[in-house]
Parts: sequence; structure tokens; C-alpha cells
Amino acid sequence: MRILYLDIDSLRPDHLGCYGYRRDTSPNIDRLALDAVRFDNCYVTDAPCLPSRTALWSGRFGIHNGVVNHGGVASEPLIEGPSRGFQSTLGMTSWMACLRAAGLRTATISSFGERHSAWHFYANFNEVYNCGRRGIERADEVEPIALEWLRRNAKAEKWFLHVNLWDPHTPYRTPDSVAHLFKDDPLPAWLTEEVRRAHWDGGGPHSAREVTGFGTTDWERQIPQQFPQQPGQIDSMDKVRMVLDGYDRGVRYADETIGRLLDALASAGVLDETVIVVSADHGENLGELNIYGDHQTADHITCRVPLVVRWPEVMTGGRVDGRLLYHFDFAATMVELLDGEVPSNWDGRSAARDHLVISQGAWSCQRSVRFEDYVCIRSYHDGYHAFPEVMLFDVRRDPHEQHDLAPQRPDLVGRATAMLDAWHDEMMRTATHPIDPMRTVLAEGGPLHARGQLPEYLKRLHETGRGEFAARLAANHPRATA
Repeated sequence: MRILYLDIDSLRPDHLGCYGYRRDTSPNIDRLALDAVRFDNCYVTDAPCLPSRTALWSGRFGIHNGVVNHGGVASEPLIEGPSRGFQSTLGMTSWMACLRAAGLRTATISSFGERHSAWHFYANFNEVYNCGRRGIERADEVEPIALEWLRRNAKAEKWFLHVNLWDPHTPYRTPDSVAHLFKDDPLPAWLTEEVRRAHWDGGGPHSAREVTGFGTTDWERQIPQQFPQQPGQIDSMDKVRMVLDGYDRGVRYADETIGRLLDALASAGVLDETVIVVSADHGENLGELNIYGDHQTADHITCRVPLVVRWPEVMTGGRVDGRLLYHFDFAATMVELLDGEVPSNWDGRSAARDHLVISQGAWSCQRSVRFEDYVCIRSYHDGYHAFPEVMLFDVRRDPHEQHDLAPQRPDLVGRATAMLDAWHDEMMRTATHPIDPMRTVLAEGGPLHARGQLPEYLKRLHETGRGEFAARLAANHPRATA
């Protein structure tokens, strides 16, 4: 068995042609999807990057593995303590450990572990190739390493290769060869001038007036100068276009590398017998909830990811699977298809689910329930976006989350709250540690990327005529302004 896992950072499914996108961002992924299974409702359990990949690699929710933040105590896996043996539980039960037990040689081409000091990410890989640029590398810097690995190993039996591409992630930095793409394509119908103006009057990190952060540091202001494709503010519809086109060019640039990797497998004569998986660590808000080019929420946009799988004789034919599933549920399915046994400590499983609980702990602190056509978002820390404590969106009729239904549908909010409470009770009942790591994040002062930012940001809000928004934030966070 040969498996190529293509992991594209920040890739949202609705910007791929095989998921219905009208721009030509993904011709190679689309061709793959014609003879694959496309999963329409795959969500990461924990967003963004570090919590997501830790959950996938461990097979466990962040509330169980301990990683829900990008810094502080809850950015490291929970310490096992006296029960830890010669090998750690992660060392014996990680996804890569399961693949190794099935006889596969495992390799990763990724700088992710260094970017986040996530050394547990590398557990149980036989080979690690770090491009050395901590996630700022483009596909043309990753591709030669991947092609060389395939040249040496494609014809070998039993391997798993993880290739991590970063191109859709901000700051936008694709080369001149794709600069012309999409400049004449229409913008999304929902993101109108009226919506942009409302966002301009609002606030929060990576909002319309602060696209690169909170807008309070020289470093944030220098990003658009260093990366000319990256806007610093959305002060016109031309800047809206910069965001959308910059993101889509990143998707297309990554897709072109994927095409050449598939060609390399074909040249080696093994493409038709290789499992190909295309997925992501999280999606990307592109204006939704007034967040431009970032991943700060536990919502339909940040937590839904593509999952396209072509598994010869198992997952083929261009089928669509609409079941709700977590990304680590597919990891469990892979282990079973390889005749392995899913570890007993995993939360991932191959069976269908009727609802999901998804979480965010690095930019905001949120837990949400995805059920039927809805996502209900509960904010414990709003990440300085002044979100209501509870929001409800119909993701089928309102996929860009413009109309909060929570005030009108207390019945659905009540159902979602009951599901969230039941999930939390079950998670804590089966946890190895007595404290919910999200509570740890809140006790430390909030999510890493928002921590300590409010005093200076309130000044900026007042200076830019947004005193009403500043007052809302100050009222929501009295301790942070003291």
C-alpha cells in the first residue's frame, strides 16, 4: 500500500471546483475527485493549526490531548505523569504509530513542527524533511523535496508520505507566473459594498481595518510593504478583490504542485495503485464574521475542511459522502482499511455521527455544535470581536454566516446547548486530567493571539472613530482593561 497525503494549510472546500467553486482554482484536485470520494461535511475538531494537527495525529479531541491554544500551558500535550512508561502513550498510539504497525514507512515534508515548536508532531515518522522556513515557504520550495522523495521511493511497497503546502495562508506571496489569474472573475455575491462598509465600522483582529492583526504594531503595518499582494485594510472593493484573488492564487499554485506530484506517480507506474488524500488543517474566513484571511472561530468556515480520497477499489467513482465526520474519523477509517486496530484511547471512529462539537482556542475561545443544517457557536472569549455569547447560523441557506438566528430560534439553541453539555460531560468523564484545557486558556488571560492586546486596541478604536465598538469590548472584558 502506498499513500500520499496532501495537506494544504488554510484550504476551505468551497474554493475548490470539485466542491462547486466557479473559479478555476483546482484543476488537478478536480480531476482527482472525478475518481475519488468527496466528503462534503468533514470538520476539524479543534482549530486552528496546532490544535487541529495535534488532534488528527493523536486521534483525540483537544480536551483530551491538552492542546487547544497556540501558547501557554494548553499548547503542549498533557504530561502523563507517573503512569508514563518507557514509551509515551502518544508514541504508542499516534496515527503514525498505527501506520507503522501496519507496515508502512512514514515520511513528512513539512516545517509545521518547527513553526509551532510542536515536536510531538514528528512522533513516529521514519523520515522528516523540514523546508526550514517555518511555514512561509511556497510550493516551489516544497515540490523539489517531494519529487526527489518520490523518485527514490515511489515504486517501493508500503509507504505513507505527508506533504504540507502553505500557499493559501497569508501573507499572500505567489509568484508573478500566476499574478494574472482571477483578476477578471466576479467577486462573491454576498460580499457587497454594503457588507464591506459595515465591516469597516466594526472591528476585531484581522477585520476590515486591521487585516494583518490588531493594527497596533509597526510589524503589522510593514507586512503589506514586504508582501505587496497582502492588503493591510479593506478600504475599497479593490481590496476585497486583493484578498479573494490572493487566496485563490495560493490555492491554484498549490494545485499545480499537486498535479506534478501526481504526474511523478504516473511516470513511476504506480499512480493507479496509490491512495491519494487531499485535505487541510482548517479553512479560512474570507470576510465571514468580519475576519479577512484568518482562522479565528469555531464556525462552519474555519472548521470545515476538504477531504478528497481516492483509494483504489475502495473509494472511487466520483461519489459524494455527505455524512458529518471529524477529520480524525478518516484517520480511524484508514487504520481499519489497513487491517489495523484503532487504539482504545482514540476519539476518532469510522462510524457515522449525527452531530459534531468543534472548538477554537487560539484566537477566541469557542465551542460549537454542528447539527442538521445548523452551527450553534458558544463564545467563552470573543477574541475581541464583540461576538454575542451564542450565535446560530443556517449553513445551508446562509453559508457565509450573515444572519444570526439565535434570537429567533431559542428551541434550536436549547437543543445545541444540551448536545454541547452532554459532550462536555462525556469528555471530562473519560479524560485523563481533571481540568478542561480551555478553562486553562481562560484562566491564563485568554487565547494567545488576543492576550494582552486589548488596551492598545481600545486606543486605536477610539482614534479611528469606533468608540461604540470600543465600549462594547471594554464592557465585555473589564479585567483585560484594568
